Amino acid sequence: MYKEPAVPFKGTKEQEQELLTFIDANKDEDGVLMPALQKAQEIYGYLPIEVQTMIAKALDIPLSEVYGVATFYSQFSLNPKGEHRISVCLGTACYVKGADKILEGIEARLGIKCGECTSDGKFSLDSTRCVGACGLAPVMLVDDDVYGRLTVDMLDGILDKYRN
Repeated sequence: MYKEPAVPFKGTKEQEQELLTFIDANKDEDGVLMPALQKAQEIYGYLPIEVQTMIAKALDIPLSEVYGVATFYSQFSLNPKGEHRISVCLGTACYVKGADKILEGIEARLGIKCGECTSDGKFSLDSTRCVGACGLAPVMLVDDDVYGRLTVDMLDGILDKYRN
């Protein structure tokens, strides 16, 4: 079932023209769908349905084919990323030390699920596997900042640093 995104699509005519120019210049190449998706993600930061539809029309292929490729490869995101990207490590050491509770705490505080972005575009939340800081488990990253030995009680203070 289709779920309306929390953050509305804000593509510009300039972005659309850049993508369509790229597709037009490369549409006769074999396997152009992958480079077109990569270019679109470079331009927009993610691949919303509006962008997938543009690509499908420009390449004269079914939208289902575009969607299938976009969802198969982990390099592509169908959801926008926030101004601040939060990533909770769910690797073995972090998970054993309660990373699932940290993830649940962030979800509750931000009102989003893993893989989503807040409606104001301020935060996006993802999980990751080992970040190489096992001795600090459980760990989360906010942008390039690493927070370790986390407890749920620490989350409000950390989030407040990025809200202002």
